[in-house]
Amino acid sequence: MKNAIYSACKLFSSSFDIFRLLIVYNLTFILSLIYSNPTFGGEYDLNNKTTQIPFNAVTERLIKDGFSVDEIGKIYSNPKVTLELKGVSLFFVHSESKANYEQFLSNEAISSAAAYIQQHKSELDNAQAIYGVDKTIITAIMLVETRLGTYLGNREVINILSTMSALSDSTQKERLWNFLSEDKRIERDKFDKKSASKSKWAYNELKAFLKYAAREGIDPVEIKGSYAGAMGISQFMPSNALTLAKDGDLDGKVDLFNHADAIHSIANYLKHHGWRPTLNREEAYNVLYKYNHSNPYVETLLKISELLKNNTSI
Repeated sequence: MKNAIYSACKLFSSSFDIFRLLIVYNLTFILSLIYSNPTFGGEYDLNNKTTQIPFNAVTERLIKDGFSVDEIGKIYSNPKVTLELKGVSLFFVHSESKANYEQFLSNEAISSAAAYIQQHKSELDNAQAIYGVDKTIITAIMLVETRLGTYLGNREVINILSTMSALSDSTQKERLWNFLSEDKRIERDKFDKKSASKSKWAYNELKAFLKYAAREGIDPVEIKGSYAGAMGISQFMPSNALTLAKDGDLDGKVDLFNHADAIHSIANYLKHHGWRPTLNREEAYNVLYKYNHSNPYVETLLKISELLKNNTSI
């Protein structure tokens, strides 16, 4: 009888070990299917050579950080998800000081902004009342960021953030370095430091982007934005979209491509960073600097606001 009980226990223990091995095997098998899929992440053409996009390290990190295998596999097996060297390269050659802000102070630009205020009067007045942010400041930001919603960027945000995140891998960093025109390259040591910094930053933005898209029921592959990954009329980075964006039209969704939502989101962002109706010019300057760390940018916003306040049509 003792021998029978011992045999049964041994059989149960063996069966449990086999069950655990099967779980590990199945998970390994699923991951291998995703990463061995030749369409995983799509393909790109670099120097007339077709190569699989190397997002494996990024996707492994995302799964370790709590995103499901199915969710990540679905996104990164989409052929639209590709390495975006051209867009990311702009991050390494762009100079904010060269931006032409004078164009936003022209009579035509100010007239367009005044017309925008008239067109979206109820949304702007409502946001001004709730958050205490002057509607001319909200409109000024929209004018400079996206020309009042008429230019939203044409690069897939998922590609920008995934490519920049992948720069933590030395192979992908070298690909970007070799892609850059020699006459536009920064010094190699600066490039290495910037790659490491931007890769860390982009990965956090990528996680926020995927969470925001999932929360709002949006396909992340279809969202387009700037070469830096900013999106919508307000040009919010995903981390701000996830935490500070607002449902301005109360339809149950936070859609930064919707004017009411973008207006309320900008107002909430500024209030969060210290805006209040009684700010003097210096204090307003400091708050606006949080939106874009550029002195010419902030000066332009304040000038637009002043010109709009003097416009008799609003």
